[in-house]
Amino acid sequence: MRLGVATQRSIEGPRGTLAFLEAGSARDPAVVLLHGLGSRAESWRYQLTDLPTRGLRVIAWDQPGYGLSRALPMAGPSPADYAAALTALADALDLSRFHLLGHSLGALIAGVFAAGPGGARVEKLVLASPTPGFASAEPEALRAKIEQRIADMTRLGPARLANQRAKHLLSPSASPDAVERVRAAMASLEPDAYIQAVRMLAQGDLLALAPRIARPTLVMSGTADLITPEASCRRIAAALPRGRYLPLPGLGHVSYVEDPRAFDSALIPFLQRESA
Repeated sequence: MRLGVATQRSIEGPRGTLAFLEAGSARDPAVVLLHGLGSRAESWRYQLTDLPTRGLRVIAWDQPGYGLSRALPMAGPSPADYAAALTALADALDLSRFHLLGHSLGALIAGVFAAGPGGARVEKLVLASPTPGFASAEPEALRAKIEQRIADMTRLGPARLANQRAKHLLSPSASPDAVERVRAAMASLEPDAYIQAVRMLAQGDLLALAPRIARPTLVMSGTADLITPEASCRRIAAALPRGRYLPLPGLGHVSYVEDPRAFDSALIPFLQRESA
C-alpha cells in the first residue's frame, strides 16, 4: 500500500509484525522516525514527502501495538523492550548506520537505543519534545500520573480522548488541519497498546541515560509546548555529552505536524553537517 510517496511495509521480528512507512532511495542515508504516545507512523506524512527530496531515506515505524504493528507480549514492557523492537527493525533492513529521530515518547525509546549497544549504529540523534519518563518521580506522584492516563483512556475511549486532548498538543495558533491530523491519529489508538506504552513511560528516565549517549544529539522543542516544556528539554540537552538545544518559536508539542516546514528547516542542517 502507498501513502503519497511512502510505501507501507512490514517485517516479522522476534515478537511479531512491525509495520512502517518508507520513502526515498535505499542508496541514501537513512533516518528512522519514532512517533509519540498518541500518534502513528502516518503522522510523519510531510517528512515522508520532504526528507527524500533532501537525499534521505525515511523509515517511520508504527510503534509496537500501534497501527499495523503487533503489540509486545508482556503487560508492562520496559523502554528496553521497545528498543529491542527497534533493533529488530534495523537488523531486518540491514541498517548498519542511520540517523534516529524520536518525538515525545519516541524520544525516550530513541534515547534508550542510543545509550545501549545499538548506539554505535546511530549517526546522529534527534530528540523532539522528549519526555524524560516518570521513573524518577515520587511513588505517589508516579501512581497518580499513570493511573490518570489509564483512567482517561478507559473512561473515554480513543475517540473521545482525542477530541478532548488534541488541541492541547498544539499551540493556540495551530491550523484546524493540524489539529484534525493530531486528533485522527489519537482516535485510531488501540486502548490496550496505549496503556501498555503508558506503563513503559513509568519506567523511563531519559535524564539518567543522557550521559551515556555519545552521539551528536539535537534536542528540539516548541516554545509553546505545554506537554514537555522548554525547561525540561533544555535540561535533557545539557545532560548530553554532545547535545545542543534548538527552540521552535511559537510551536506546541507536536511541532512536526503543526509547522512541518519550520521543523524540517531546523532538522536538515543538523543531519547534513559533517560533524556536530
